[in-house]
Amino acid sequence: MPELPEVETVRRRLAPVLEGRSFVDVQINDARLTRPFDPVEVARELEGERVALVDRRGKYLIVRFESGRALLVHLRMTGSVLHGRRGQLPDDPHRRAVVRLDDESDVTYRDVRRFGTWLLLEPAEVDGYVDARVGREPLAADYRAKHLGEELEGRRAPIKAAILDQRTVAGVGNIYADEALWRAQIHPLRPASGLDSAEVKALHRGIRQALQGGLRRQGSTLRDYRLPDGGTGSAQHEFKVYGRGGEPCDRCGTPIDKIRVAGRGTWYCPSCQPYAARRSSSRPSRSRRHSSV
Repeated sequence: MPELPEVETVRRRLAPVLEGRSFVDVQINDARLTRPFDPVEVARELEGERVALVDRRGKYLIVRFESGRALLVHLRMTGSVLHGRRGQLPDDPHRRAVVRLDDESDVTYRDVRRFGTWLLLEPAEVDGYVDARVGREPLAADYRAKHLGEELEGRRAPIKAAILDQRTVAGVGNIYADEALWRAQIHPLRPASGLDSAEVKALHRGIRQALQGGLRRQGSTLRDYRLPDGGTGSAQHEFKVYGRGGEPCDRCGTPIDKIRVAGRGTWYCPSCQPYAARRSSSRPSRSRRHSSV
């Protein structure tokens, strides 16, 4: 699933080709993309809109128009956005929408599993809609460990589940949560409220480092994620734990383990990320930590 590094990479690539351009013709070929709204009506409303800014909040790609309206695009699991000159993009059975721009280029949206969404919002709706669903931006200059700590206070959920909640920290998904927790040396099943101030600081730093690393490599392409020019990201070649079950930890050499947290496959180092808090040497039984799968 595209996370902050992938969506931000797409935003950076799309901004130069979309900003200042008008939507001349819009074809939405999948009713699931805009439901419960009629795709024909949404396409009609989009035609004639001029792009002022290509923005992002968390995992939302936000196309802001000069009218004040905004198109919120959520790529979900397999969505991707491609850009090319008119007629140059190959036919694709998974293409769900096409936008013809006033410079005769096309922006297409493809989605194999069809979980992605497009939502057109009126000016007065945009900020409230996003703010209700997305927390602070973890790479913002003013994002501090205290902000993360405030969101974790009183949370009994496992720390991984807590940081997957987009209202806790924007843009972190399964991949970068595992990578951040490895950097912070925190077990993914630790209760969120049980972290001490030093651990919160380490996690804050780990989240930022994991996301920045993904951004530098233009995201991670495991299967469907593509850049607008069709290229791929390379962050997957630098993963410390995600998807590396049985391989040696880069830090200590212990084989990486896999468990499930909040229904998600989760990779971690049993030695670097013990379940017990740092102030205690006790560790749970294997059943407490869940068996490898």
